[in-house]
Amino acid sequence: MNKFIIIMTHTYLSKLKTKVFYISTFLILAFLMIMVNFESIISVFTGDEEQKVAVMEESGELLEYLTEQPNNEVLMEAFTGTVEEGKSLVVEEEYEALVIIELDDKGLPEATFFAENITNSDLQTDILQQLQQLKVTLATDQLGIDQTAITEIFAPVTLHKVALDEDVKTEEEMNQARGIVYVMLILLYTFVIMYGSLIATDVATEKSSRVMEIIVSSVSPITHMFAKILGIAMLGLTQIAIFLLVGIIMLQSKTEQIGGLIESFGLHNASISIILYAVLFFLLGFFLYATLAAMLGSLVSRVEEANQIVTPIVLLIIIGFFIAIFGMNAPDSQIVTITSYIPFFAPLIMFLRVGLMEVPLWEILLSVGILVGTIILLAIIGAKVYKGGVLLYGRSSSFKDIKKAIQLTKKE
Repeated sequence: MNKFIIIMTHTYLSKLKTKVFYISTFLILAFLMIMVNFESIISVFTGDEEQKVAVMEESGELLEYLTEQPNNEVLMEAFTGTVEEGKSLVVEEEYEALVIIELDDKGLPEATFFAENITNSDLQTDILQQLQQLKVTLATDQLGIDQTAITEIFAPVTLHKVALDEDVKTEEEMNQARGIVYVMLILLYTFVIMYGSLIATDVATEKSSRVMEIIVSSVSPITHMFAKILGIAMLGLTQIAIFLLVGIIMLQSKTEQIGGLIESFGLHNASISIILYAVLFFLLGFFLYATLAAMLGSLVSRVEEANQIVTPIVLLIIIGFFIAIFGMNAPDSQIVTITSYIPFFAPLIMFLRVGLMEVPLWEILLSVGILVGTIILLAIIGAKVYKGGVLLYGRSSSFKDIKKAIQLTKKE
């Protein structure tokens, strides 16, 4: 136990002091700061002033229809000059755009949009929406239909959802769970991608320096392997804690945003059971992929090869992530049910089902049992591969080296 703690602490502290940890933490914090203050940053560059648009139309009545539907971001102004004068004012930035409105042979509006460039899609969308409303108004007036009646016709149909099974979750409970499930999927996906490759790289680094041969001769391979996994897991949790702390400090002055963020992810009424399931499947998923990463990392002799050897892990987690994203809208589909028992997908998919559906307890226990059994199996095989793999040098020939590593272990 003493050796386990020493290796785990050394792994944690050595990685904590690296430049990579500081740089990655800084970059992610910078990204979080930009996201939190995104609206303020955009307003600095765009300003809060209305975008003035010059409108030319012969009757003068159409503009009145447009001004009846005021837009806080676009100000429509009548322009009485020539088209060339209007274009010049747009180039001189007096107006954002020039819009010429004409009526076609059916008495409905059509427009020509002039701007210095046509990259401002938001402005075009705002103008198009107002012109569309103008078209509806003119068409209903021609047909003698009341505008209120049109509004009622196009109003969304009210659909009351009633589940006949009393045990299933309500719409409100599903919406709350959906946010927690999404957060857990993102965290596990990011954690495995970042720290899975870090574990493999760390093992390959020690192996390339021949330090591994001394370590393995004095400490059991499984002790060394799981000490490394836990050390790097602690590093990841430290980084997440820093992000949460800084995020809370940044949002202290924005209580409305905190409340909206918590409510949007369904955390305000989150049940204890779903949080416990999230922690359980997160830990099981991490240990599963981390054990596999440590085993594969012991097969390579150079750090450059570590990123290549963990490619299957990355592909597995990506496949699981995309199945989970699909399953958000169809949690009871057959592919979601089947993959929730496949150990490499179960941490994502079974938690998805638990969060969005009422899953029988035996199904959850079966999935967790398969996961735990797979982790134990990988730990046993991994310990053998780990011990023999550190004695393999030269270029890795992919998974054929697993057999060689196990054979080397048997010879000792």
